[in-house]
Amino acid sequence: MARTVSIGLTVNGVRHELDVEPRWLLVDVIREHLGLTGTHIGCEHGVCGTCTVLVNGETARSCLMLAVTADGADLMTVEGLAPAGDGLHPLQEAFREAQGLQCGFCTPGMLMVAHELLRENPSPDEAAIRQAVSANLCRCTGTRASSTPSAWPRRARPPAPSSARRSPWPRPSASGSARTSRASRTESS
Repeated sequence: MARTVSIGLTVNGVRHELDVEPRWLLVDVIREHLGLTGTHIGCEHGVCGTCTVLVNGETARSCLMLAVTADGADLMTVEGLAPAGDGLHPLQEAFREAQGLQCGFCTPGMLMVAHELLRENPSPDEAAIRQAVSANLCRCTGTRASSTPSAWPRRARPPAPSSARRSPWPRPSASGSARTSRASRTESS
């Protein structure tokens, strides 16, 4: 039998005392031992962001953290955004309304990053939103919807610009193709 270490965590406001093996990752403890499967496992290298949780109020990749290093920490997972029985958090509702979910695999990490951003900057502009979610990968390009200000709750949405701005996303050409190189989009801006 492997050696275990006793740790204590507060997850979504609930205190947990656990015996964990020193090699266990925080994401595995969250999912398999606490049953909170909203935190996804993607790349297991800290690249994709699907495992993002808040640790003591700051985003962290739970696939890179050993559970023993979270001893005494206050964690929030995507399940902690909206209190049980109270429906969706306004941010979750905004993502749903803007169809920023698509397959949903990246959504928990995106929501946690967005939650942290809105706590620090209640009225982010599009550049701040894009910067915040840029560290999370979306396999189906759902970030197009979730990274625009209209996808965020009204109370956190920046004021409408005084002049129309060109979208950073390519528009279909006369031939119907929306493909352009990053360089050509940058040059034309």
